[in-house]
Amino acid sequence: MTNKTMKMEQLTRPKLSKSYVEKMVTVCLFLLIPTLLLVVFTYIPAAEMVKFSFEERDQFGVNVKFVGLENYKTVFSTPEYFAAFKNSIYYLVGSFTQLALALFIATILCSKIRFANFFKGVVFFPYMINTVAVALIFRRFFQKGDGITNTDGTLNSIIALFGGDPVKFLSTEGLVNICLVFVSIWRYIGFDIVMFIGAIQSISPDIYEAADLDGANRFQVFRYIIAPGIRPIILLQMILAVKGAISVYEIPFIITGGRFGSSTFVIQTTETAFKFQKVGLASAMAVVLFLIIVIVTVIQKLVLKEEK
Repeated sequence: MTNKTMKMEQLTRPKLSKSYVEKMVTVCLFLLIPTLLLVVFTYIPAAEMVKFSFEERDQFGVNVKFVGLENYKTVFSTPEYFAAFKNSIYYLVGSFTQLALALFIATILCSKIRFANFFKGVVFFPYMINTVAVALIFRRFFQKGDGITNTDGTLNSIIALFGGDPVKFLSTEGLVNICLVFVSIWRYIGFDIVMFIGAIQSISPDIYEAADLDGANRFQVFRYIIAPGIRPIILLQMILAVKGAISVYEIPFIITGGRFGSSTFVIQTTETAFKFQKVGLASAMAVVLFLIIVIVTVIQKLVLKEEK
């Protein structure tokens, strides 16, 4: 290559301006701390958890012993661990019921009704309350005393006003899961409603005007305009619903402690780690749960992609 050609390339090569370099340095500096926190408190603990899953250890790391895949064999060969997944069916049905109700309410609130903004705030308010507070409120709603088998809760008081017999909502197997799913729906439906409202309002008003001119009724508007227009948000909420149903933890743990057939796989994992002091086995259970969520998400995306 001649000197003349090299000089021509240097002249035609774009130069980085000083302002551009300063901008990139500023962006990198702003990203440095969040990235560092993410690595320190997410990726490193996750890597340590995978490492612990191949070891036999307690929470203090005393007498650590490498056991290979023994913890995973224990998880897959012990029916009691996967028996808790049957309770996920309750939450899965509840999650899709929640999505249907949220979509219905969001469609109504996006129509021309009075005090729409007020009702939007009302339905979103439960999502702003701390989950622990919600669980404690509903625990008192179903029963007042410390004993979980008590029947003197607020709901039973209302039933007594109409001459009904008290019901052990939190100590009857099957019924307790329905009650917990109801609490979960009340707690999280506000988030789904807001997501759907934002998606519905993002559709161009011209499309609604054209539908009105064509004489379309509200069901037809929903079927041919709203539903296809917010399809990505619906699919996203479905993926989050499946993930939440599999990994539910706070509400059943606080209200019932996992008793009377209300335990979940996550509750069993935490009990294995902190109650039975088997951190290695609990880490293997956490890794298995993570892989299940990933597999379900990938399958869900592939199926929905094929439908599209």
